[in-house]
Amino acid sequence: MCRFLAYSGVPVFLEDLVAAPCHSLIHQSLHAEETKTGTNGDGFGVGWYGDRPEPGQYREVRPAWSDENLLSIARQVRSHLFFAHVRAATGTATTRANCHPFAHGRHLFMHNGQIGGYGLIRRRIENLIPDALYGARVGTTDSEALFLLALASMAEGASPGEALACALDQALSLMQQAGIREPLRCAAALADGETIHAVRWSSDAKPPTLYLCDRGDSVVIASEPVDAARDCWQALPCNTLVSVRAGTVELAPFGAGLRRAA
Repeated sequence: MCRFLAYSGVPVFLEDLVAAPCHSLIHQSLHAEETKTGTNGDGFGVGWYGDRPEPGQYREVRPAWSDENLLSIARQVRSHLFFAHVRAATGTATTRANCHPFAHGRHLFMHNGQIGGYGLIRRRIENLIPDALYGARVGTTDSEALFLLALASMAEGASPGEALACALDQALSLMQQAGIREPLRCAAALADGETIHAVRWSSDAKPPTLYLCDRGDSVVIASEPVDAARDCWQALPCNTLVSVRAGTVELAPFGAGLRRAA
């Protein structure tokens, strides 16, 4: 399973969460604690918002712990909203195009989890991506496909939460039609430069871990706590959508309408 974090609040250097804390994301790339494999060395990425509406990105296939450029960028870049992700591949190639976060227009997206039996239904999932967005697909992951499906729903007027639920519902429906018994598991975050929407959901009872830390002037959402201030970190309940905007945190049930895996 991958590890990620999303930050919203007063501008800070990426280093303050990606590299400096005792259980920073770089540390988690080699020593994750709340996942089956402690190593997440199949690439990494950071995405951040600055003075332009579109986010900046840096993605690389090297392990996060061995990339000196990541340390340099994290030390210099300051942002009020950013994503960071370390990858453990689940069947797709280790390429830059497959590293998270993914960006399109003003949106960023990252994901931890998997579509069970993805190789069996990949072509059918990609067929659901409208032509207007299919040209933006540069990688081969299930995560990028979910992102583009969500963007398609948003273009038709769905809210971000509704769009994420719709994308998962479409994937789960194809899994059921194909007789796939593996689960669909999803911890994901979507941002537009002002608001972060994150979900923790699974078709079984084992969704990926996701925590929230509200520090008053900032909010961090992460796969695992990044520091020793454990009183701040609250595990998000299963099947939950959390939205963070301008210091306001809203939690809501997520997944109504999603068909449960047979």
